[in-house]
Amino acid sequence: MPVAVGLPFLAALVTVVAACAGAFLARGTTAVPAAWWAGGAALAFAVESAVRASGGLTDPASQASARLAVAAFSLCPIMSLLGAKRPQHGVWQFIVASLAGIIALPAASAALVRPGSPPDVHALQRWFMLALVLVAAMNFAATRHGVAAMVVAVGQLILIRQFMPFVDSLKQQGAALDAVAAWLVATGGIVAAGQSWLWPAQRRVVGIEVAEVASRRGGGADLAAFDAAYLALRETLGAAWTLRIAERFNAVAESRGWPCRLSFDGLHVGGDPDDREWRGDALRTGRALLRRFVSTDWMRRHAVDGENR
Repeated sequence: MPVAVGLPFLAALVTVVAACAGAFLARGTTAVPAAWWAGGAALAFAVESAVRASGGLTDPASQASARLAVAAFSLCPIMSLLGAKRPQHGVWQFIVASLAGIIALPAASAALVRPGSPPDVHALQRWFMLALVLVAAMNFAATRHGVAAMVVAVGQLILIRQFMPFVDSLKQQGAALDAVAAWLVATGGIVAAGQSWLWPAQRRVVGIEVAEVASRRGGGADLAAFDAAYLALRETLGAAWTLRIAERFNAVAESRGWPCRLSFDGLHVGGDPDDREWRGDALRTGRALLRRFVSTDWMRRHAVDGENR
């Protein structure tokens, strides 16, 4: 296998391993399907690289069709995350699969209706693909995974560069550039998995410190535990759903007069430190919102008991 083609294949396998590790680390959350979609996209790219190395994709039209199919799979993880809320997150995966089929439809049309012709990708589809990649990067931009997400986005854009706006779909892909892009994606995936693995250990230390400070101030260790779990979920799902949780929590807090607000960087408690009457309701509300995205076991692992205290 030529080195220029073998390097993307190896990078794809590394990405598959990173995606499987991510699925394990995110177990108990609605982000697991997104990790499996990422692994499937990397596996599809590995198959494309292997077929190309064996001489199965020789003409530019077939290469473009194969890469469009890979591009369709690569957009599934972010689409899966955008629908990651119980109870509809399971059915949402059928919508994600349908989206992949629609994006890859020009490739199927070219193969079945116009054999030997390149896929005709509409300009709207090109802009849509670009928008999804950018949304994926921005979703994690302000989180611990921000750098890793940006690296993955750059690599992904390079891999699907021929389907970007104002780019010729038949433009020579270049195995060397594909290798660089594939390793960017693999590097970002490994870094993100490593950060997710290290997050619980670091979070427990910070959580203990926050709990002690909160107790001295009358904030209560339960609020600190909820805050730690909320921040852990922020690192898993990104900004889109985190801000939605904060919006729903703050609406209830305002209507009931709780002296606390939930923001992107965690829970902020004010008011009289000796006033504890509202805390039980606030905790139940926060836990109910988290359960739309995580299991009880996950909450226990991230400092939130399934039982009310």
